[in-house]
Formats: sequence, C-alpha cells, structure tokens
Amino acid sequence: MTAVPARGDWRDTLREATDLALLGFAVALAALPVLTLAPALATASAALHDRSVTGSWPDARTSLARFGRALPAGLAVSAVALAAVALLAADLLALATGRVPGGGPALALTAVVVAVLLGYAGLVTVAVGRSGGRGWRTAAREVARTCPQRPGVRAAASGICALAVLLGVLVTPVAVPILGGYALAALHALDARRPVPAPDPT
Repeated sequence: MTAVPARGDWRDTLREATDLALLGFAVALAALPVLTLAPALATASAALHDRSVTGSWPDARTSLARFGRALPAGLAVSAVALAAVALLAADLLALATGRVPGGGPALALTAVVVAVLLGYAGLVTVAVGRSGGRGWRTAAREVARTCPQRPGVRAAASGICALAVLLGVLVTPVAVPILGGYALAALHALDARRPVPAPDPT
C-alpha cells in the first residue's frame, strides 16, 4: 500500500495566519513614533527569517535586542523613506487632480515607478532580515546588484507591495497591520525561491 503524505492540519494554518497578524500588529505598535518604522520592519523581517530557517519564532528578548541594535541606522532609513513616500504621494496627487500636466499616462507611469520602488524596498527589508535586522546599506547594494538577474522576482515583489497598498486603502484601518504582516511573509516566501549559487569547480 502506498503511503499517503501527511497534510497540515487546519489548526496549523490558522496558527500561522494568527502569528503573521500578530507580527503585523507588533510592527505597527513599534512604528508608532514613525521614525522607528525601519527598525520595526527589520526586526520583523529577522523574526520571519528565523521562522523559515529554524521553524520557530525568536523569543521576545532576542527581538527586543535586535530592535535596539537596529535603531541608530534605522532612524535615518525611516527619515529617508518617509521623505520619498511624501514626495511620491504629492506627485501622484498632483497628477490625479490635474494640477500638473500629463494626465492618465503620466499618472500610470508614476504609479508603476512607485510599485517598482516598493518592490525594491520590500526585497531590501527581506535581505536585512537575513542579516539579523541590520545592514541596510549592504542589503540595498545586494538587491540592486541581483535584481537585474531576477526580473521576475522584482516584478512579483512589486506586485505584492502594490496589492498590499491597494488593499490597505480599501480595508478598514484596523486590518492594515494584518496586511503588512502577510505582505512581509509573502516577500520572504518569494525570496526563498532564489537560486543557490553553484559551487566553484576549481
């Protein structure tokens, strides 16, 4: 008789969904001062990386230590990211209301640029998570170097982030952190498909 592979119990799926929702709320809580957004994302990304590698979440002490180590560089990253978001949002609003010329084509092009930048930022956050929540500059260079070799991954990451933003606008505000946790998990799952470099035969 052929053995039937075991399937995950529905409770496991529910537990995983609940964990990701709680992760999203933890990020939202840690990001309340606004400039702590990047450290919060870095800590959450590191926790997701641990979960994918070891099968379990890091303890609270480890996550708090990572958050503290991520603060100095993360505050600067948050300031730059929020300034870029404000400029892009103002550009989109001006195009949508007709205050600057360009109309629909310019608005669509700007929206695509925003989606691409969001996908890049998402992959950088995943790379920071692989480094324990630190190394934003190194992660940014790594993703910029590897993205041209993986256009499908970058496009998928942009789609994930754009969909999360769109749903975040449509759903009730209390559900936005849940979307954030799911989106970050989806980015980690996408990144996990990256090819392993072949060993050097020499």
